[in-house]
Amino acid sequence: MSAARVDGDRLWSRLMEMAEIGPGIAGGSNRQALSDEDKAGRDLFMGWAADAGCTFEFDEIGNLFATRPGSNPDLPPVMTGSHLDTQPTGGRFDGVYGVLGGLEVIETLNDLGVTTEAPLEIVVWTNEEGSRFQPSMMGSAVWGGALPLEQALKHEDFDGKSVGEELKRLGWDGELAARPRPYTAAFELHIEQGPILEADAIEIGIVTAVQGFRWYTVELGGHPAHAGPTPMDVRKDPARALGDILSGVYALAAEHSPWARATFAQFRSEPISPNTIPEKITFSLDMRNPDGDTLLAMDASMRDIVSAQVERHGVSTAIHVDTDSPPVVFHDDCIAAVEASVEELGFSHKRMVSGAGHDACYVAAHYPTSMIFVPCDEGLSHNEAENISIEQAERGASVLLGAVRRMAG
Repeated sequence: MSAARVDGDRLWSRLMEMAEIGPGIAGGSNRQALSDEDKAGRDLFMGWAADAGCTFEFDEIGNLFATRPGSNPDLPPVMTGSHLDTQPTGGRFDGVYGVLGGLEVIETLNDLGVTTEAPLEIVVWTNEEGSRFQPSMMGSAVWGGALPLEQALKHEDFDGKSVGEELKRLGWDGELAARPRPYTAAFELHIEQGPILEADAIEIGIVTAVQGFRWYTVELGGHPAHAGPTPMDVRKDPARALGDILSGVYALAAEHSPWARATFAQFRSEPISPNTIPEKITFSLDMRNPDGDTLLAMDASMRDIVSAQVERHGVSTAIHVDTDSPPVVFHDDCIAAVEASVEELGFSHKRMVSGAGHDACYVAAHYPTSMIFVPCDEGLSHNEAENISIEQAERGASVLLGAVRRMAG
């Protein structure tokens, strides 16, 4: 087993076959959570995993667990995996690589005739992307106790279909309780989704932490009036406050560079009319930082910016926190297992912080956890042009193999 490597061709072939389910319009994938395409992707994975000797369970929120027995069934499993759902215009590797990389670890152990002491478990988390149903990382959040199951089941998509209804339709409303069971350790293999590894020509990222993030919905209330007769100096126009809020929050992010992030999106105005001053403008804000105290300070400063600008322009505001994910620090033992595996294989590597949130964040609150990153072209993700090479895919899964066997015995 020393410096064993997975079958890169087999892994790549399966990645490409999975990408054919829910194909995008520009080479990517569209398998949104709890859709027929999502089911087809899981069915394909389950067929492969069954052939590899795995058994399956669904929990109450539809998380799928595929288990390979160990020689000592009394030992808690070692978990790996990620998700199979994608963004509407998603790539072929985000999430999928972590699931199929975990399967490739089991396939390689089978090829070598090796049985680990602890069982191995591949998890496919439900609705990681949060594109059809909000919030993101729903399955792991319910499992980890951060989101009540009853609340998650009531979330609806734009067509009014609820998570609970779709789970029943697909047969994924399992009897297994959606809460943590004993685990020895957990690993999540993923593309970086950023440009750091590629820019530094590094083959493997050893992830030591994940930066915290907060998602907000901000409402600005004005007074609707005719765009023609209403003088500029008497308007209560939320768009004017919006412009100054954007500038202020972007300046705030620059103040806390290089790690601070601020992203505005999902702008909506009411009424939808080109010649009426908006009565309400609603938008989302995503703020991130790897330091918890700094993220709290950014929150306070953002609220001061919004308050000052709505007062200046004579409009109202309401700020709702949709997701509050504090920074996560991964476990030293799992980090060391990844590092030992990388060094055994001879790949270039560096320790790094993840800029994106992952299901591993909720797992890390309960069990020793870490992540493994491989570089992706131009750091691009959540885009159909997202890409890695077969060599990068093989390296990351081989590192996962080494880390898993160290923790599983």
